[in-house]
Amino acid sequence: MFLRLFGRSQPSYRPDVDAEPPLERPWLQRWGHVPKRTAGFDFTPRDYRDARKRAREVARSTLGPELWGELQRQGYLELRSRIFEGMTYRLRVGRRIEVRLEKGARSPWPERYLCINPTYPLPEEEFFAHLYLYVRDREEEVVRVAAPQPWDQALGRTF
Repeated sequence: MFLRLFGRSQPSYRPDVDAEPPLERPWLQRWGHVPKRTAGFDFTPRDYRDARKRAREVARSTLGPELWGELQRQGYLELRSRIFEGMTYRLRVGRRIEVRLEKGARSPWPERYLCINPTYPLPEEEFFAHLYLYVRDREEEVVRVAAPQPWDQALGRTF
């Protein structure tokens, strides 16, 4: 978008000529200028619809039919901590992670909710699938980057 504003065009993908679209590397960009819960100023309603449709496919195939069905029925998935005894993470699409404790268990955080946002804007269901895999397979990284929060709210970098 910014290239167009300053009269420089970005090479575009032409399916009739190019074998593959150009590789996107959004993590190399800065996203602070993009309003929360959006993908940017040049994203159209159709772009959002298409992105959310693809995100749902990604989430469904990542989670598999059993977990996807559970998420659809309950509105959340829970994962027991591999590191902290008696602690469970409750993950909900587009929301902060809720830390749930069994009686007598202690949390490593002073607050009940953990905030983790993607580096760049992503559809909620796609980021949910990423987050599920991170909590399941790389809990240490989640512990390192999560920001404890006293209340629940929608994530800021998802749409």
